[in-house]
Amino acid sequence: MSTHPSTLAEWQALAASLTFETRAFVDDQFVDAVSGETFSSINPATGETLAEVASCDAADAELAVGHARAAFERGEWSRLAPGKRKAVLLKLADLMTAHKHELALLDTLDMGKPVTSSLGDMAGAIGCLRHQAESIDKLYGEVAPTGEESLGMVLREPLGVVASIVPWNFPLMMTAWKIAPALAAGNSVILKPSEKSPLSALRLAQLAKEAGLPRGVFQVLPGFGHTVGKALALSMDVDCLAFTGSTQVGKQLMQYAGESNLKRVYLECGGKSPNLVFADCKHLDAVAKHAAAAIFHNQGEVCIAGSRLLVENAIREQFVDKVLAAAERMQPGDPLDPSSFMGAIVDETQHRRILDYIRQGVEEGAQLRSGGQALERPGYFISPTVFDGVTPQMTIGREEIFGPVLAVFGFDSEEQAIAMANDSDYGLAAGLWSQDIDRIMRVTRRLQSGQVFVNNWAGGDQSMPFGGVKQSGNGRDKSHHSLAEYSSLKSVWISLEG
Repeated sequence: MSTHPSTLAEWQALAASLTFETRAFVDDQFVDAVSGETFSSINPATGETLAEVASCDAADAELAVGHARAAFERGEWSRLAPGKRKAVLLKLADLMTAHKHELALLDTLDMGKPVTSSLGDMAGAIGCLRHQAESIDKLYGEVAPTGEESLGMVLREPLGVVASIVPWNFPLMMTAWKIAPALAAGNSVILKPSEKSPLSALRLAQLAKEAGLPRGVFQVLPGFGHTVGKALALSMDVDCLAFTGSTQVGKQLMQYAGESNLKRVYLECGGKSPNLVFADCKHLDAVAKHAAAAIFHNQGEVCIAGSRLLVENAIREQFVDKVLAAAERMQPGDPLDPSSFMGAIVDETQHRRILDYIRQGVEEGAQLRSGGQALERPGYFISPTVFDGVTPQMTIGREEIFGPVLAVFGFDSEEQAIAMANDSDYGLAAGLWSQDIDRIMRVTRRLQSGQVFVNNWAGGDQSMPFGGVKQSGNGRDKSHHSLAEYSSLKSVWISLEG
């Protein structure tokens, strides 16, 4: 069995050798849920059960919050010198690197994404941890401009207890985006992974303990949003709630924060991202491949998926043909096969939801150009689906489907393209393809989006903040900006007179 697999057979062999940690991680120990309840973790590529995982609820949340608060007050982490916190987090990054194939495989087995995509996620997760670790001893406080009689200082301090609720589509990468800056800033962190993909988070807890994170500083509570997630959101002793997921749930979490202690709430929610292609763009074949990958990567289960393709009518017919040709080469396959571009939909519920949207698109008059059906094989697979002739009034043109369904719109002018792009409740990401620098600057500034990708899709690195506007949320992951979210400002005014 290879510990660095590169073929389907080697990945299958590694999968067969795995054992899963299924208990919650509370106060430095793996424990059953207080209730003793469990839930099934399902492999969506086969429909078979991987493991029975501890199903935490309010009782577990109360225990974990208590331990997190105690750890924060002890100061072993919260008052530790930034350079020493950095060393621990860098050791965790090293351990993740050493176990990256295992971690990638856990995410692939748990939620169905291709293993090559999971390996890419591991690189992103490890890079995030290293970036935040390296930042914490390089950010300075402030000294206010005063006269000689006073000294004004602005200090940054950790918030206290942070609850991170992460989604299933990029399990460990989204986890890193949330916990890395929160831990780097000196907080105690309670992680609630999705019940659809808890296994890599529990393995991460083992590595965090090995790296030397003090007792109670990092805890993992698997379970459901309406039980343990709600309890964390309502806790009077949680200081910050960081969430990535649906807009509907994000709104509920904000209500819970208001009903409890007005904890900070940072949300990264849904998207229906427009991808604008103007007739002056070059290399249409390459752009079409990017446009297809923007929606079909990760089976379309991506918050920033380029699900609305807006194409200037002068090139629309030929461009859509090129997108169709690219989509044909992106058919789903075995997630353990390194050659598979797409894998399985995360579970039966999401599989059924996507097919319902496809049926609705046909009923509302959109032109189904390709795909639109489930694959006849075990598990939950849907072929890349392209609808042309979509209008802004159609359901598939407005609602987030979170699946491999592309809606193509046509436009005739720059003004029309901007209006169509902004005609959405969401504002997480937008793409723009053009060779006209004047147009690029005009359109970029007018797009109502937290991120704009020009002549690329989903570009950027750890130096760039990630987040949206409107009902896509208010939080920012990655970069120094996320470190700021997990700390509070303290103003200190010192009188120097006699």
